[in-house]
Amino acid sequence: MSGAHPGRTGRRRLAALAALALAGAAAWALREVPAQFGRRPDASDPRVRASPQYRDGVFHNAPSEVAQGAPGRPDAGTLRRMLFEKEGRVPTAPVPLAVPEVPEASGGAPGGVAVTWFGHASALLELDGCRVLVDPIWSDRCSPSQLTGPKRLHPVPVELAELPQVDAVLISHDHYDHLDMATVRRLVRLQSAPFAVPLGIGGHLRRWGVPEHRIIELDWDETCTLGELSLTLTAAHHFSGRSLARNTTLWGSWVVAGPERKVFFTGDSGYFEGFARIGEQHGPFDAALMAIGAYDPAWADIHLNPEEAVRAHLELRGGLLLPIHWCTFNLAPHPWAEPVERLLAEAKAQGVALAVPRPGQRVEVANPPELDGWWEALS
Repeated sequence: MSGAHPGRTGRRRLAALAALALAGAAAWALREVPAQFGRRPDASDPRVRASPQYRDGVFHNAPSEVAQGAPGRPDAGTLRRMLFEKEGRVPTAPVPLAVPEVPEASGGAPGGVAVTWFGHASALLELDGCRVLVDPIWSDRCSPSQLTGPKRLHPVPVELAELPQVDAVLISHDHYDHLDMATVRRLVRLQSAPFAVPLGIGGHLRRWGVPEHRIIELDWDETCTLGELSLTLTAAHHFSGRSLARNTTLWGSWVVAGPERKVFFTGDSGYFEGFARIGEQHGPFDAALMAIGAYDPAWADIHLNPEEAVRAHLELRGGLLLPIHWCTFNLAPHPWAEPVERLLAEAKAQGVALAVPRPGQRVEVANPPELDGWWEALS
Protein backbone atom coordinates (compact mmCIF):
# COMPACT_ATOMS: atom_id res chain seq x y z
CA MET A 1 0.00 0.00 0.00
CA SER A 2 1.36 3.44 -0.94
CA GLY A 3 0.67 6.88 0.62
CA ALA A 4 1.37 8.49 3.97
CA HIS A 5 0.55 6.76 7.22
CA PRO A 6 -2.87 7.98 8.53
CA GLY A 7 -1.46 8.93 11.93
CA ARG A 8 1.41 10.84 10.38
CA THR A 9 -1.01 12.65 8.04
CA GLY A 10 -3.14 13.71 11.00
CA ARG A 11 -0.15 15.05 12.85
CA ARG A 12 0.94 17.01 9.79
CA ARG A 13 -2.51 18.52 9.47
CA LEU A 14 -2.51 19.51 13.14
CA ALA A 15 0.95 21.01 12.74
CA ALA A 16 -0.22 22.96 9.70
CA LEU A 17 -3.29 24.23 11.57
CA ALA A 18 -1.12 25.25 14.53
CA ALA A 19 1.22 27.10 12.19
CA LEU A 20 -1.73 28.91 10.63
CA ALA A 21 -3.04 29.83 14.08
CA LEU A 22 0.35 31.20 15.10
CA ALA A 23 0.61 33.13 11.87
CA GLY A 24 -2.86 34.56 12.45
CA ALA A 25 -1.96 35.57 16.01
CA ALA A 26 1.23 37.20 14.78
CA ALA A 27 -0.64 39.09 12.07
CA TRP A 28 -3.17 40.29 14.65
CA ALA A 29 -0.39 41.45 16.95
CA LEU A 30 1.40 43.28 14.15
CA ARG A 31 -1.82 45.14 13.39
CA GLU A 32 -3.25 45.70 16.87
CA VAL A 33 -0.22 46.43 19.04
CA PRO A 34 0.87 49.51 17.03
CA ALA A 35 -2.73 50.74 17.12
CA GLN A 36 -2.61 50.47 20.92
CA PHE A 37 0.08 53.14 20.98
CA GLY A 38 -2.46 55.60 19.62
CA ARG A 39 -1.35 58.73 17.82
CA ARG A 40 0.87 61.54 19.01
CA PRO A 41 -0.91 64.91 18.93
CA ASP A 42 0.02 67.43 16.28
CA ALA A 43 2.66 69.63 17.86
CA SER A 44 1.39 72.51 15.73
CA ASP A 45 -2.11 72.24 17.22
CA PRO A 46 -2.75 75.76 18.55
CA ARG A 47 -4.59 74.48 21.62
CA VAL A 48 -1.68 72.22 22.58
CA ARG A 49 0.91 74.96 21.95
CA ALA A 50 -1.12 77.48 23.95
CA SER A 51 -1.41 75.24 27.02
CA PRO A 52 0.48 76.60 30.06
CA GLN A 53 1.42 72.96 30.76
CA TYR A 54 3.10 72.46 27.33
CA ARG A 55 6.68 73.39 26.51
CA ASP A 56 9.69 71.80 24.84
CA GLY A 57 7.38 69.42 22.99
CA VAL A 58 5.82 67.79 26.08
CA PHE A 59 3.38 68.46 28.92
CA HIS A 60 4.64 69.20 32.43
CA ASN A 61 3.33 69.00 35.98
CA ALA A 62 2.64 72.26 37.79
CA PRO A 63 5.49 73.46 40.03
CA SER A 64 5.19 71.90 43.47
CA GLU A 65 7.02 72.19 46.78
CA VAL A 66 5.92 68.73 47.94
CA ALA A 67 6.13 66.76 44.68
CA GLN A 68 9.00 66.63 42.23
CA GLY A 69 8.87 66.86 38.44
CA ALA A 70 8.45 64.10 35.88
CA PRO A 71 9.00 60.62 37.34
CA GLY A 72 12.13 58.67 36.48
CA ARG A 73 12.38 55.11 35.27
CA PRO A 74 12.19 52.34 37.93
CA ASP A 75 15.66 51.38 39.17
CA ALA A 76 17.02 47.83 39.30
CA GLY A 77 15.93 47.35 42.92
CA THR A 78 12.35 48.30 42.17
CA LEU A 79 12.21 46.02 39.14
CA ARG A 80 13.63 43.18 41.23
CA ARG A 81 10.91 43.63 43.85
CA MET A 82 8.23 43.77 41.16
CA LEU A 83 9.46 40.56 39.55
CA PHE A 84 10.42 38.44 42.54
CA GLU A 85 8.65 39.64 45.70
CA LYS A 86 5.27 38.00 45.12
CA GLU A 87 4.17 37.26 48.68
CA GLY A 88 0.69 38.61 49.42
CA ARG A 89 0.36 40.56 46.19
CA VAL A 90 -2.70 38.70 44.90
CA PRO A 91 -5.88 37.68 46.74
CA THR A 92 -5.83 34.17 48.20
CA ALA A 93 -9.37 33.39 46.99
CA PRO A 94 -11.74 34.79 44.34
CA VAL A 95 -12.67 38.42 44.89
CA PRO A 96 -16.39 38.55 45.79
CA LEU A 97 -18.31 40.48 43.17
CA ALA A 98 -21.57 42.25 43.85
CA VAL A 99 -24.51 41.52 41.60
CA PRO A 100 -24.59 44.87 39.81
CA GLU A 101 -27.62 47.01 40.44
CA VAL A 102 -27.59 48.45 36.94
CA PRO A 103 -29.85 51.50 37.03
CA GLU A 104 -32.83 51.74 34.76
CA ALA A 105 -32.54 53.43 31.39
CA SER A 106 -34.15 56.58 32.77
CA GLY A 107 -33.77 58.31 36.12
CA GLY A 108 -30.72 57.23 38.06
CA ALA A 109 -30.33 58.92 41.46
CA PRO A 110 -32.29 61.99 40.28
CA GLY A 111 -32.14 63.65 43.70
CA GLY A 112 -28.80 62.34 44.94
CA VAL A 113 -25.51 60.68 44.10
CA ALA A 114 -24.72 57.03 43.45
CA VAL A 115 -21.45 55.39 42.43
CA THR A 116 -21.03 51.90 40.98
CA TRP A 117 -17.41 50.76 41.16
CA PHE A 118 -16.42 48.15 38.57
CA GLY A 119 -12.85 47.68 39.79
CA HIS A 120 -9.58 49.63 39.47
CA ALA A 121 -10.52 53.19 38.41
CA SER A 122 -13.64 52.29 36.39
CA ALA A 123 -16.93 53.55 37.79
CA LEU A 124 -20.38 54.80 36.86
CA LEU A 125 -21.34 58.10 38.49
CA GLU A 126 -24.98 59.11 38.87
CA LEU A 127 -25.88 62.60 40.00
CA ASP A 128 -28.85 64.88 39.41
CA GLY A 129 -30.28 62.42 36.88
CA CYS A 130 -27.06 62.31 34.80
CA ARG A 131 -24.66 59.41 34.28
CA VAL A 132 -20.91 59.54 33.68
CA LEU A 133 -18.58 56.60 33.01
CA VAL A 134 -15.00 57.16 34.17
CA ASP A 135 -11.76 55.45 33.00
CA PRO A 136 -13.51 52.31 31.70
CA ILE A 137 -11.33 49.23 31.17
CA TRP A 138 -13.08 45.95 30.36
CA SER A 139 -10.08 44.08 28.90
CA ASP A 140 -8.39 41.17 30.69
CA ARG A 141 -5.01 42.94 30.70
CA CYS A 142 -3.92 46.56 31.00
CA SER A 143 -1.24 46.24 28.36
CA PRO A 144 -0.63 46.88 24.66
CA SER A 145 -0.98 43.10 24.19
CA GLN A 146 -3.64 40.80 25.62
CA LEU A 147 -1.01 38.02 25.59
CA THR A 148 1.14 39.58 28.31
CA GLY A 149 1.07 42.27 30.96
CA PRO A 150 -0.89 42.81 34.21
CA LYS A 151 -3.94 40.54 34.23
CA ARG A 152 -7.22 41.03 36.02
CA LEU A 153 -7.49 39.59 39.53
CA HIS A 154 -11.27 39.40 39.21
CA PRO A 155 -13.71 39.34 36.28
CA VAL A 156 -15.58 42.44 35.23
CA PRO A 157 -18.77 42.45 37.32
CA VAL A 158 -21.06 43.48 34.45
CA GLU A 159 -20.85 43.26 30.68
CA LEU A 160 -20.25 46.54 28.90
CA ALA A 161 -23.38 46.04 26.79
CA GLU A 162 -25.48 45.90 29.98
CA LEU A 163 -24.63 49.43 31.06
CA PRO A 164 -27.31 52.09 30.60
CA GLN A 165 -26.77 54.95 28.21
CA VAL A 166 -24.48 57.56 29.74
CA ASP A 167 -24.13 61.29 29.24
CA ALA A 168 -20.32 61.28 29.01
CA VAL A 169 -17.25 59.07 29.15
CA LEU A 170 -14.34 60.64 31.03
CA ILE A 171 -10.68 59.68 30.66
CA SER A 172 -8.06 60.91 33.16
CA HIS A 173 -4.91 60.06 31.15
CA ASP A 174 -3.64 57.64 28.53
CA HIS A 175 -1.96 54.88 30.56
CA TYR A 176 -3.19 51.39 29.70
CA ASP A 177 -4.98 50.84 33.01
CA HIS A 178 -7.09 53.98 32.42
CA LEU A 179 -7.49 54.22 28.64
CA ASP A 180 -8.29 50.87 27.02
CA MET A 181 -8.49 50.68 23.23
CA ALA A 182 -10.80 47.66 23.06
CA THR A 183 -13.23 49.22 25.54
CA VAL A 184 -13.24 52.53 23.65
CA ARG A 185 -13.97 50.77 20.37
CA ARG A 186 -16.90 48.91 21.93
CA LEU A 187 -18.25 52.06 23.54
CA VAL A 188 -18.31 53.75 20.14
CA ARG A 189 -20.84 51.12 19.06
CA LEU A 190 -22.74 50.69 22.33
CA GLN A 191 -23.04 54.30 23.49
CA SER A 192 -23.73 57.65 21.86
CA ALA A 193 -22.09 59.83 24.54
CA PRO A 194 -19.07 62.05 23.92
CA PHE A 195 -15.61 61.29 25.30
CA ALA A 196 -14.19 64.11 27.43
CA VAL A 197 -10.40 63.82 27.62
CA PRO A 198 -7.27 65.86 28.43
CA LEU A 199 -5.48 67.62 25.58
CA GLY A 200 -3.81 65.33 23.08
CA ILE A 201 -5.78 62.17 23.86
CA GLY A 202 -8.16 62.98 21.03
CA GLY A 203 -5.45 61.71 18.66
CA HIS A 204 -5.67 58.24 20.21
CA LEU A 205 -9.45 58.24 19.97
CA ARG A 206 -9.45 59.32 16.33
CA ARG A 207 -7.09 56.48 15.41
CA TRP A 208 -9.44 54.05 17.16
CA GLY A 209 -12.53 55.19 15.26
CA VAL A 210 -14.20 57.67 17.61
CA PRO A 211 -16.06 60.25 15.49
CA GLU A 212 -14.79 63.80 15.72
CA HIS A 213 -18.10 65.12 17.05
CA ARG A 214 -17.80 62.79 20.05
CA ILE A 215 -14.37 64.04 21.17
CA ILE A 216 -14.00 66.90 23.68
CA GLU A 217 -10.42 67.83 24.60
CA LEU A 218 -9.78 70.07 27.60
CA ASP A 219 -6.86 71.74 29.31
CA TRP A 220 -6.66 72.11 33.08
CA ASP A 221 -9.41 74.33 34.50
CA GLU A 222 -11.47 74.18 31.31
CA THR A 223 -15.12 73.15 31.51
CA CYS A 224 -17.52 71.62 29.04
CA THR A 225 -21.28 71.69 29.57
CA LEU A 226 -23.57 68.89 28.44
CA GLY A 227 -27.13 69.84 29.28
CA GLU A 228 -27.22 70.23 33.07
CA LEU A 229 -23.90 68.45 33.48
CA SER A 230 -20.62 70.37 33.87
CA LEU A 231 -17.29 68.55 33.45
CA THR A 232 -14.12 70.35 34.53
CA LEU A 233 -10.63 68.96 33.96
CA THR A 234 -8.54 69.80 37.00
CA ALA A 235 -4.86 69.33 37.73
CA ALA A 236 -3.07 66.14 38.77
CA HIS A 237 0.59 65.36 39.45
CA HIS A 238 1.33 62.45 37.13
CA PHE A 239 2.64 61.73 33.62
CA SER A 240 1.45 60.10 30.39
CA GLY A 241 2.56 57.75 27.64
CA ARG A 242 1.62 54.53 25.86
CA SER A 243 5.08 53.87 24.41
CA LEU A 244 8.62 55.08 25.05
CA ALA A 245 7.49 58.62 24.28
CA ARG A 246 6.30 60.26 27.48
CA ASN A 247 4.12 63.28 28.25
CA THR A 248 2.95 64.01 24.71
CA THR A 249 -0.63 64.05 26.08
CA LEU A 250 -1.99 65.77 29.17
CA TRP A 251 -3.28 64.08 32.35
CA GLY A 252 -5.74 65.33 34.94
CA SER A 253 -8.46 64.83 37.51
CA TRP A 254 -12.15 65.61 37.04
CA VAL A 255 -14.89 67.61 38.73
CA VAL A 256 -18.30 66.25 37.73
CA ALA A 257 -21.10 68.65 38.65
CA GLY A 258 -24.85 68.70 38.22
CA PRO A 259 -27.18 71.53 39.29
CA GLU A 260 -27.07 70.37 42.93
CA ARG A 261 -24.42 67.66 43.36
CA LYS A 262 -20.68 67.27 42.77
CA VAL A 263 -18.27 64.34 42.56
CA PHE A 264 -14.47 64.44 42.34
CA PHE A 265 -12.41 61.80 40.50
CA THR A 266 -8.64 61.71 41.05
CA GLY A 267 -7.58 59.59 38.09
CA ASP A 268 -3.90 59.07 38.98
CA SER A 269 -1.94 61.61 40.97
CA GLY A 270 0.73 62.00 43.56
CA TYR A 271 0.09 64.31 46.48
CA PHE A 272 0.56 68.01 45.63
CA GLU A 273 -0.79 71.42 46.59
CA GLY A 274 -3.35 71.30 43.78
CA PHE A 275 -5.82 69.32 45.86
CA ALA A 276 -6.30 72.25 48.23
CA ARG A 277 -6.78 74.63 45.28
CA ILE A 278 -9.38 72.30 43.72
CA GLY A 279 -11.19 72.14 47.05
CA GLU A 280 -11.24 75.93 47.31
CA GLN A 281 -12.48 76.42 43.73
CA HIS A 282 -14.91 73.53 43.35
CA GLY A 283 -15.65 71.97 46.74
CA PRO A 284 -17.30 70.78 48.80
CA PHE A 285 -18.13 67.48 47.10
CA ASP A 286 -20.76 64.89 47.86
CA ALA A 287 -18.22 62.14 47.14
CA ALA A 288 -14.65 61.73 45.97
CA LEU A 289 -13.19 58.71 44.18
CA MET A 290 -9.64 58.63 45.53
CA ALA A 291 -6.84 56.46 44.14
CA ILE A 292 -5.17 54.54 46.99
CA GLY A 293 -3.14 51.72 45.41
CA ALA A 294 -0.11 50.99 43.21
CA TYR A 295 2.12 53.23 45.35
CA ASP A 296 5.82 52.74 46.04
CA PRO A 297 8.70 54.91 47.29
CA ALA A 298 10.24 54.69 43.81
CA TRP A 299 7.31 56.63 42.33
CA ALA A 300 5.99 58.48 45.36
CA ASP A 301 5.31 61.68 43.41
CA ILE A 302 2.85 60.14 40.94
CA HIS A 303 0.60 57.85 43.02
CA LEU A 304 -1.09 58.64 46.31
CA ASN A 305 -0.52 56.27 49.18
CA PRO A 306 -3.51 55.69 51.50
CA GLU A 307 -2.51 58.30 54.07
CA GLU A 308 -1.94 60.89 51.34
CA ALA A 309 -5.33 60.02 49.85
CA VAL A 310 -7.01 60.88 53.16
CA ARG A 311 -5.04 64.13 53.41
CA ALA A 312 -5.97 65.09 49.84
CA HIS A 313 -9.59 64.14 50.47
CA LEU A 314 -9.75 66.47 53.48
CA GLU A 315 -8.26 69.32 51.45
CA LEU A 316 -10.77 68.70 48.68
CA ARG A 317 -13.66 68.65 51.19
CA GLY A 318 -14.53 65.41 49.49
CA GLY A 319 -17.60 64.15 51.37
CA LEU A 320 -17.81 60.35 51.24
CA LEU A 321 -14.47 58.77 50.30
CA LEU A 322 -14.68 55.91 47.80
CA PRO A 323 -11.31 54.16 47.26
CA ILE A 324 -10.31 53.24 43.71
CA HIS A 325 -7.15 52.08 41.92
CA TRP A 326 -6.73 48.94 44.00
CA CYS A 327 -7.98 45.31 43.99
CA THR A 328 -8.09 44.66 40.22
CA PHE A 329 -4.51 44.72 38.86
CA ASN A 330 -1.18 43.90 40.49
CA LEU A 331 0.82 47.04 39.66
CA ALA A 332 3.16 47.52 42.63
CA PRO A 333 5.13 45.46 45.17
CA HIS A 334 2.84 46.17 48.14
CA PRO A 335 0.47 43.44 49.46
CA TRP A 336 -2.90 43.24 47.73
CA ALA A 337 -5.08 44.41 50.65
CA GLU A 338 -2.58 46.80 52.23
CA PRO A 339 -4.04 49.92 50.55
CA VAL A 340 -7.50 49.49 52.03
CA GLU A 341 -6.20 48.42 55.44
CA ARG A 342 -4.00 51.51 55.70
CA LEU A 343 -6.85 53.65 54.38
CA LEU A 344 -9.23 52.41 57.06
CA ALA A 345 -6.77 53.21 59.85
CA GLU A 346 -6.06 56.71 58.57
CA ALA A 347 -9.71 57.52 57.78
CA LYS A 348 -10.70 56.50 61.31
CA ALA A 349 -7.92 58.62 62.80
CA GLN A 350 -9.00 61.65 60.74
CA GLY A 351 -12.76 61.16 61.06
CA VAL A 352 -13.32 60.65 57.33
CA ALA A 353 -16.44 58.79 56.20
CA LEU A 354 -15.80 56.11 53.61
CA ALA A 355 -17.37 53.16 51.83
CA VAL A 356 -15.41 50.18 50.48
CA PRO A 357 -17.67 48.48 47.92
CA ARG A 358 -17.11 45.13 46.29
CA PRO A 359 -16.52 45.35 42.53
CA GLY A 360 -19.93 45.87 40.96
CA GLN A 361 -21.53 47.31 44.09
CA ARG A 362 -23.64 50.46 43.78
CA VAL A 363 -23.23 52.91 46.64
CA GLU A 364 -25.91 55.45 47.45
CA VAL A 365 -23.82 58.28 48.86
CA ALA A 366 -26.57 59.44 51.21
CA ASN A 367 -26.87 55.92 52.64
CA PRO A 368 -23.52 54.13 52.23
CA PRO A 369 -23.13 50.47 53.18
CA GLU A 370 -21.50 49.55 56.46
CA LEU A 371 -17.88 48.45 56.33
CA ASP A 372 -17.88 44.65 56.41
CA GLY A 373 -14.23 43.79 55.80
CA TRP A 374 -14.97 41.62 52.75
CA TRP A 375 -11.30 41.75 51.72
CA GLU A 376 -9.92 40.43 55.02
CA ALA A 377 -10.32 36.75 54.23
CA LEU A 378 -8.45 37.21 50.92
CA SER A 379 -5.24 38.76 52.25
